[in-house]
Parts: sequence; C-alpha cells; structure tokens
Amino acid sequence: MPPNQQPSPTDRPRNSPDPRAWSLLLGSFTLLMAGYFTVPLRTLGSDRPVLSWVLFGVVLTVLTGLLLARIVDSIRGTGRHPGAWLAFLICLSLTVFAATYYVLADRPGEFEGLVTRLDALYFTVVTMATIGYGDITPAGQGPRLVVLLQIAYNFVFLAAAAGALSRTLRTGMEIRAAQHDDRKEQDGTSHRRHHHRKGR
Repeated sequence: MPPNQQPSPTDRPRNSPDPRAWSLLLGSFTLLMAGYFTVPLRTLGSDRPVLSWVLFGVVLTVLTGLLLARIVDSIRGTGRHPGAWLAFLICLSLTVFAATYYVLADRPGEFEGLVTRLDALYFTVVTMATIGYGDITPAGQGPRLVVLLQIAYNFVFLAAAAGALSRTLRTGMEIRAAQHDDRKEQDGTSHRRHHHRKGR
C-alpha cells in the first residue's frame, strides 16, 4: 500500500474494533430485552412441562454450539466480529436462564421471592456472579436443577467466552494503537519529503 493511501474498510483486520458491529450489538441487545419483557413466556411452564424442558435443552445446546464456534473464531482470529458475537451470546445465555426461572416461578412453591421478570433477571445475574444475597431462593427441584446447570454453564462456557471476549478486545485495542502509530509515521515521512522538495 502506498504511504499516503488510507486503508479501506475491507482492509480492516478481523479482530480490529468495528463501530458498526458494536452498534448492531447494542441494537440487538435492546431488542433482546424488549422481547424478554414482553413475550408471554408463561404460556409454557406447568401447563406444558415436557415441551418447556425440551425447548430449554434445545436452546441451551444451540447456544453452547454457537459460543464454542465463536470462541474458536476469536482464538484463531477468523470469522467476522467475534467480539460482538461473543458479547451478544453471553447476554442471550443469561436471558435464556432468566426466562426459564420466570417460567418456573409461575408454579407455587418453586421459588421464594421471585415474582417479576426483573426478579428473574436479577437472580440470574446474581447467580452468575456467585454473590448469593439470599433474597430469592429456589425451593423446588426444577429451579434447583436449573441453578446447578447455570453454575456449571457459567464456569465452563461463559467463563471461556468472557476470556475470549477480553482477549479479542485487547487485541483490537493493540491493532488500533499500531494503526495510529503507522499513520503518524506515514504523516511524518510525507512531511519530511515535502520539506525536502521545498529546499531544493
């Protein structure tokens, strides 16, 4: 590439930050939260227990496959926008667990202190962070099973995804810093050539 030619968008390294990808992530997260708080989730639950558990298992399996694929993309430096994808899939995983807790809480005696969707989302984040305030307690066997699954999922898959996301963001910042240094060096070279020509 000539010294004065700026890199085109297609020349952007795969791990470099892309504002459009992160803007799309923000929009997707907004839609995800809007869906979580508006979709009638309790059409499942105690009325359709088998369907509810099958759907939960299928969704969790698909999410696991997508997370593993994006983690591999992040490590290899392949794929498009692995950082944005990882961030969205982490949020989607937490939303799936929150929706599951909310559906389970519809049955009396399953949860103590979990009433609203915000309660379910709060409990999911608290469980992920392993804080355990004790204000919401899983009392039934179903919620306790899902809590165990979430803890295992957090330690294995979400921890790996968070590590890959951190590595991707750090690599992106390093690439941006290197590109900035290259531009400064190119500008300095052009400036010196300009003065050299004027001095002739």
